[in-house]
Amino acid sequence: MSGIMSGIFDETGSQEETSNSFWEIGNYKHTVKRIDDGHRLCNDLMSCIQERAKIEKSYSQQLSEWSKRWRQLIDKGPQYGTVERAWLALMTEAEKVSELHQDVKNCLMNEDFEKVKNWQKETYHKQMMGGFKETREADEGFKKAQKPWAKKLKELEAAKKSYHMACKDEKVASVREANSKEEASVTADQQKRLNDKLDKCKQESEKAKEKYVKVLDELNKCTQPYNENMEQVFDQCQQFEEKRLHFFREVLLDVKHHLNLTEDQSLTNVYRELESTVTSASPQEDLKWFFNIHGPGMHMNWPHFEEYNPDLTHSISKKERSKKGSDGVMLTNVMSAVGHCPSGDQKSISSYEQNQTYTAYAHEDTNGGFNPFNEDVHRGVRVRALYHYEGQEQDELSFRAGDELTKLEDEDEQGWCKGRLDNGLCEGGIWRNRFSFANCHIFNKGHGRCVGNGTFKVIICTNSSLQVPVPMTKKFCLI
Repeated sequence: MSGIMSGIFDETGSQEETSNSFWEIGNYKHTVKRIDDGHRLCNDLMSCIQERAKIEKSYSQQLSEWSKRWRQLIDKGPQYGTVERAWLALMTEAEKVSELHQDVKNCLMNEDFEKVKNWQKETYHKQMMGGFKETREADEGFKKAQKPWAKKLKELEAAKKSYHMACKDEKVASVREANSKEEASVTADQQKRLNDKLDKCKQESEKAKEKYVKVLDELNKCTQPYNENMEQVFDQCQQFEEKRLHFFREVLLDVKHHLNLTEDQSLTNVYRELESTVTSASPQEDLKWFFNIHGPGMHMNWPHFEEYNPDLTHSISKKERSKKGSDGVMLTNVMSAVGHCPSGDQKSISSYEQNQTYTAYAHEDTNGGFNPFNEDVHRGVRVRALYHYEGQEQDELSFRAGDELTKLEDEDEQGWCKGRLDNGLCEGGIWRNRFSFANCHIFNKGHGRCVGNGTFKVIICTNSSLQVPVPMTKKFCLI
């Protein structure tokens, strides 16, 4: 099993005789430490996933805030038409991508993070006295495998030391005995004692050698079982580590899958829709729209001869309108009688100020929910036609006296604004002096004007219940 590690690792080092060899007593510590490292690596992986999830969340929030801010700026800005829709498509893309990155954050934390956390808890079991059960079992397994061999190794070291000491003593005795033969001062008795010492050292050296060889043979007999027992414990540690490595690889693939949004079909759809919206922008269509709404294509009520009609008032000239601009707008049209105002009309008209914006949700039901225009059908103010009118231009509405319309925007300096018929199928220009607000009636014939401070003043009125100033909103004074 020692050769199982392959790949980028250098195996030549395992064949070298080093004091740090796995087979040395106690040098299994690196293998045991790897179990503790596995638990710490689980914590590191969870921290790594958690930090990436925070990045995804932050990016999602930034996209959402950016989209909201710029959508408001574009809505309030001067850009218009199809290019405006194309620009706003970037905000839509950001909102959808923001949702995708929020989903990534949720997957990282709810799936990947929790998966590592649960696996760590199931794999590593903490002990009351500290450490992990798996680490203790591996350490005890190696100690048990080394115990017999360690005992014999200790005996061998002692025998080896004794043999080497005996050899040293023999060498010293041999030198002394040889030197004594060359010295005349050495007596025969001294020479005999040196010879006896040398013989004794030789005997002890031989005896120590025999013991050393015997212990070495016994140790060699223990080596194979020692190797087998050590490899058995090591294989168990390898299996434990292999389980962790496979799990980490699995989790990293899960993280990759969650991060790789290019594999998400919804992201492909987001950019397909964005491209479609941007490419559909038509500068020519936008220029044509501006030409008709704000340029030479706008309708002009050119002055023409009008025969006097006592039942109708005539349009005032632009010059006269400008003179009245500071005092309000002069009414020159007659409002048809539609009924009698009961007592307390003044109060009811004043209370109408709370509901001056017309909600046109009913048109969705009556027309099957069809709205051919881009404008919001829910906004507008209800007005009533004062007399018949046939549109003179393509963009003008035709209506009959008494018809109710929806006024969609404020008048321009010439008195024109956009309106919509009740059928919801036609929009066009209407002039303010051709209509009145639907919920403000002046009975019989009369003239009136705005006198400021939100008050409508009846100038000339016969049998009218509005012969006194009636509180109105400023918007109602536009007629």
